[in-house]
Amino acid sequence: MKAFLKFDIPLLTKKVLEEKLTDFGYKFNVVGFGEIEFLESIPQEKLEEITLLMKEYGIEVIENQKSILVQKIKDTLLEMIHSPEPLNVKSSVYLTEKLNHSYGYLSNLFSELTHTSIENYIIIQKIELAKQLILNNQLTLTEIAFQLNYSSVAHLSTQFKNCTGITPSAFQRIITKRREKALNP
Repeated sequence: MKAFLKFDIPLLTKKVLEEKLTDFGYKFNVVGFGEIEFLESIPQEKLEEITLLMKEYGIEVIENQKSILVQKIKDTLLEMIHSPEPLNVKSSVYLTEKLNHSYGYLSNLFSELTHTSIENYIIIQKIELAKQLILNNQLTLTEIAFQLNYSSVAHLSTQFKNCTGITPSAFQRIITKRREKALNP
């Protein structure tokens, strides 16, 4: 039997952080997605132990300032993309307002460290979310396009096909066939 799961990555990450850091007994606050603040001094050996434990869950402690800013860019973009209500604002404006840096600086830094553009990152993240929404089978493609702030279903379909090689409709058909096959082996 197969079960189809939906993941809320920010919530999942926050829960893992809270559970594992609480086990260490240190006081902390989750400041934002991808950022915590320890409210007391932590010995270096314990910090290294926490770092190793977090790596097991795919969570990496970042120390380089440029890498931290790139991670903040990614986190801010994910916050924007996963917003329950579509945000009618350009990503460049959103990033500039949230991170207090010029878009040119953020864009250059992001490209330098990730070897891709902010725009490409946004497209990839939107398509991943579109796949999740299609898997949930609760929204039409029109509703998904609206939620992801696409101008039309055609625009979503073009980007979806460019990223995955198939259209969202073809993706839906494949998922439907797999579900039927799982129910009627």
